[in-house]
Formats: sequence, structure tokens, C-alpha cells
Amino acid sequence: MKQGVLSAKATTFVNAVLAKKPSIAVFDCDGTLWSGDAGADFFYWEIERGLIPPDAVEWILPRYDDYKAGKVDEVTICGEMVAIHDGVSLQRIRNAAAEFFRSVVEPRIFQDLRELTRRLGEQGCELWAVSSTNDWVINEGVKQFGIPLEHVLAASVASNDGIATAELIRVPTDELKATAIEEVIGRPVDAVFGNSIHDYAMLELARDAYAVNPNADLETMAREMGWTVYWPEKVLQ
Repeated sequence: MKQGVLSAKATTFVNAVLAKKPSIAVFDCDGTLWSGDAGADFFYWEIERGLIPPDAVEWILPRYDDYKAGKVDEVTICGEMVAIHDGVSLQRIRNAAAEFFRSVVEPRIFQDLRELTRRLGEQGCELWAVSSTNDWVINEGVKQFGIPLEHVLAASVASNDGIATAELIRVPTDELKATAIEEVIGRPVDAVFGNSIHDYAMLELARDAYAVNPNADLETMAREMGWTVYWPEKVLQ
């Protein structure tokens, strides 16, 4: 699939969404706009390059192993993965996020979804991104999709004089994704797109819910709810 050229299946999907004329559309990011888990990938990428303070690395690696073993919940680990930047320059983090996204995640973008967001924007739809991945990476990613940075609701921390702190602002996952939408957007959302069970609560808010590239548990629930299930064909080459 060449950039800007969609298959018949993808064209049908995009046109079906556009035909609903959504005024507000909300997108999960990892697994929905691109394949893989950019949050986890950035976590290891930063550690390998010595961008995380050594004392934080010492405890966060076994902590993440505990999360993968089911011993730490989603909201806790997602918050800790952004809070470990305490004391690091925001500019340094942003530069790292830009390099990371360009080299690691950009090749994994779903062309179907990038074309969809482009055409939704042209149609006047208000686009939002909601993610439990840190906002530095998500801010880089949404540039590819025409989503304004002020419409990003992602895991984030407060800063002080250009330095990240460990003070959490928000960690949108599970029910907290729906909470962020209700608190920040504050209006009914027409279309929501997600790929995992952690998106279920915000998908329930939508007039039209779309399970894109869904994990098995979300696919089962989406079909029970009568939501659209869509499988992107491939990533950008």
C-alpha cells in the first residue's frame, strides 16, 4: 500500500466513518494509530541510552517486570514510567522523543488511520488523542495525524523551570480515559477509536465506537456491543 493510496477495504472503512459526519473524534494511539506499544518501547530506548537517572532505572526495571507479571496495575505503572523523568530537562526529553518516534514508531504508522484523520480534519471534525503513554512521545506522533497538541490527553507530569518533576498531572487509562474526556472535552463525542480493553470505558462514551486492530478481549466485547471492528492492513513502508 503506497502512501496516500488505500485498498478497497480501507477506502470502505474511511468512507463509512466520514459518512457519519462526526463533530468530535477521539483516538487512542498505541496499537490504534500505529502498531506496537510506543510507551514501553520508549521506556527501554531511553534506558539503553542513559537518559533516565540511574537511581530511577534501578527500581523501575524490576517494577516493570512486576507489572508484566500482573503484580502492578496499569495506572500505577503508566504514572511511574513518566514520573521517572523527575529532574530531567524537558528539552532533552522532547529531543529524545522526536528522535525515537522518527526512527522507531513512524515506520509503524497505519496509513489507513492517517488518511482517516486527514480527511476527518478536512471535513471539520475536531480531533483528540487520549493515551496512557507519555505526552512527549504522543505529541510527536500526533503531528502525523493533524491532531493539535492542545488536544492531546496523555500521561504527563508537571514541570519546574523547564525541568520535569514527579508530580503527575494525569494518567489516562481505563476509566481515567473516559474521565479525561469528560473533564477536558466536556461534550458528547461522536466517534472513539481504540484497540485494547484499556480503551473500553472511553469507547462506551461514543455515539459510534470503533475497535481498531483490537486485542482479543476487546474484539470479543466489541462484537457483543455491535461496535465496528476494523483491521488495518499494514503499516507505512
